[in-house]
Order: sequence, then C-alpha cells, then structure tokens
Amino acid sequence: MSRIELLAVEGLPEINAGDDLAALIAAAADQRLASDDLLVVAHKVISKAEGSVVELADVKPSPRAIELAERQGRDPRQVEVILQQSAEVIRDVGELLVCRTHHGFICANAGVDGSNSGGDSRLVLLPRDPDASARALRAALPGHPAVMITDSFGRAWRLGQVDVAIGLAGLRPLDDWRGGTDREGRALSATLIAVADQAAAAADLARTKDGACPAVIVRGLGRLISADDGPGAQALLRPASEDRFL
Repeated sequence: MSRIELLAVEGLPEINAGDDLAALIAAAADQRLASDDLLVVAHKVISKAEGSVVELADVKPSPRAIELAERQGRDPRQVEVILQQSAEVIRDVGELLVCRTHHGFICANAGVDGSNSGGDSRLVLLPRDPDASARALRAALPGHPAVMITDSFGRAWRLGQVDVAIGLAGLRPLDDWRGGTDREGRALSATLIAVADQAAAAADLARTKDGACPAVIVRGLGRLISADDGPGAQALLRPASEDRFL
C-alpha cells in the first residue's frame, strides 16, 4: 500500500532579508530531511529572505495606477506595485486585477500580497526567479531533498484558492501517461497529471494561514524525485498558443 506523509516544520522564526533560510529550516526540521523527501515552502519566506519586499512609503504611483486605483477603490501605491510586477493586465474587474507576471504566471494582483508581510505598509512580492530559488535552497539543505516553492492561486470556474508550485527543484512537475494505457488496456491520449501542484495542495493541508508554519515535508513521493534539479515549475505553464480562455 502506498503512503504519503505530511510533516509540518514548526518553530521557524519571522524571516528577514539576508537570513540563512536553509540553516533555519534544517534546524527546525531536526534532521528529518532525506534525499527522497520533498520540502514545500511558502513563497513568502523565500521572498522575505531574498528581500523581495516593498514598503508603500517608497512607492510613487503612476498615472495609470492612480486611474485604476480610483476605479477600484484601492491604494494607488499598491496598484503601482502590481503593475510593476506584471507583464500584462488581463482583467480589471471590481477590486481585482488578473495579471500575467513576468514569470508567466496568471494570478490575482500579480502575486503581490500584504498578508503576513510583517507590517501594515509592506507588500511581499513573488520571488524574482522561483525555480532558481528552489535550486539554491535544495543545494544548501542537508540531505538535498527536492524543494518546492508555492503560492495560493484561484482557479477559473471554481471557488476558493489552492496552493500551486511556482518554483521547483528535484521533483518531476508532470506525470505523463500519454501513449500508455489504463488498467483495462485503453489508450491514454490526454492524461498529463500535474503532480507538483497536487503535492503543493496536499502540503497546504498540514498548515493554516495563521499558524506561522511555512514549510512542510512531504514524504512518499520518491518515484517522482530525481538527483538532478529538472525543468522546474516553468514546465507547468501552458503555452499561450494553447490558451482557450483568455
């Protein structure tokens, strides 16, 4: 019988720019990290350690940000930060901006978030290069487990948010069954399982948004873990040519 375990890594302090995140996680994990484990880390601690944080007092809004903010009833400085993090604004609806980030992610407000930021006037951005951040953290951790960086995304046509992989090192992001068969011998032509996103969502079940527990060890995915870092979470992005909605 297969078994997957979720182990919350508790006891991490508030993370600040320049902190040695690998050392802090290793100490909190208490020697539990193994090479066939997956360490899932919420992106905010990565962003804080890397300094991807903006103080609103330092932001000067552009005319476009002021226009959008007036229509949406928002702080124009926050809107300016969202625009700076966006390659494209796809939808401007109500109090929401759906954006394509410079990484290629399509998400609300370009991933810019003020919750758990460490201050009322502070915004946390997505990491500049989440795949590179995952690779660096993996290399620095004892045991060199696979590493995933996650964020909460909404989903078209479904309520609620689900954690997904935005950075990845050492885990196969997709399990491709196309060309194979099901257990009854029928050919599979479209089955491409987003195992990285499934693991991200599962890991989030082991923590709460107010629990100060940004890291979770996922154990039991050894068949999907590799010694090399692999293609990263960028492999999960659907090419624009295959977009059927936007």
